[in-house]
Amino acid sequence: MSAVAQAPSGTTGPARRKGGLNEKHGQWAVWLIGPTLLALAIVIGYPVVSAVIQSFQSDAQHIDPTTGALVGGGFAGFENYLHWILQQCAAGGKTIACAPGTLGASFWTSIGNSLFFTVVTVVLETVIGFWMAIIMNRAFKGRALVRAAILVPWAIPTAVTAKLWYFIFASAGIVNAVIGAKILWTSDEWASRFAIVIADTWKTTPFMALLILAGLQLIPEEVYEAGKMDGAGAFQRFFRITLPLVRPALMVAVLFRTLDALRMYDLPAILTNCGGGRGDATTTLSCLVVDQVRQGYSSASALSTITFILIFVVAFIFVRFLGANVVQTQANQQKGILR
Repeated sequence: MSAVAQAPSGTTGPARRKGGLNEKHGQWAVWLIGPTLLALAIVIGYPVVSAVIQSFQSDAQHIDPTTGALVGGGFAGFENYLHWILQQCAAGGKTIACAPGTLGASFWTSIGNSLFFTVVTVVLETVIGFWMAIIMNRAFKGRALVRAAILVPWAIPTAVTAKLWYFIFASAGIVNAVIGAKILWTSDEWASRFAIVIADTWKTTPFMALLILAGLQLIPEEVYEAGKMDGAGAFQRFFRITLPLVRPALMVAVLFRTLDALRMYDLPAILTNCGGGRGDATTTLSCLVVDQVRQGYSSASALSTITFILIFVVAFIFVRFLGANVVQTQANQQKGILR
């Protein structure tokens, strides 16, 4: 049998494929999607490609033998990448290990700080956000007011949040007054890290709660009723019904927050000045990129490319190994529970 169905007699227009779209629909799709793809190519594609090309150029200036003018640039190969990955710096015409405290030596420290903030904040926000989502999912008087109040921290701009917590963590701020201590929250190595973790958790936990709440509301009430009839307790219903069925929304929330935390800049920059003058305790990859831009675009482009690759790898791992066929898995689990 032919895969293309004939148009009914008395009708006009192109033939329609069985279960598919005709040629006219395809043309409309091109016209509708084309401008969006073009805008993405200009806004995202061009800067990314330009940064990758720039990362292979040199920031060092030299004399042009033809014109005698002082020019910069020129192909540098992987020199900029080696500067960051192997922590190599130039001195006296030679390549040596970067001295402690220099930007090159801060690379692996900034990666460690970024991963530390990502793991700690995402874990805290997931646990607290799940708890808040369960509360918001219940039916009680004043639920709409509670939902609106919980979402207030997320609605506040990050820069405003950072400045708010800067005053809270000040030497004569509220926190020290409450605990009766004089902790340098924005200067001490570990205290400044915990200050950023607390501020980021307070800011973005409502976002996690909102996405998890959307997943909880998709679970039919009949599933819980069936679990109760089978004698399942509260903990059994949570681990065998709620947690498996909310996994798709949970994975999306964790993925978004992980990618956002890996490129954290606002909170460290405003709260602790990215560790400026107090070591590299709160210097993240984004902080390092901004600092390097002031010294050379090519080296900063290489660092930006490394950051992009790191975030891409993390996203690929989440989608490929933690989120593959997650919708189909949820459907199969729901069918198995209802049986």
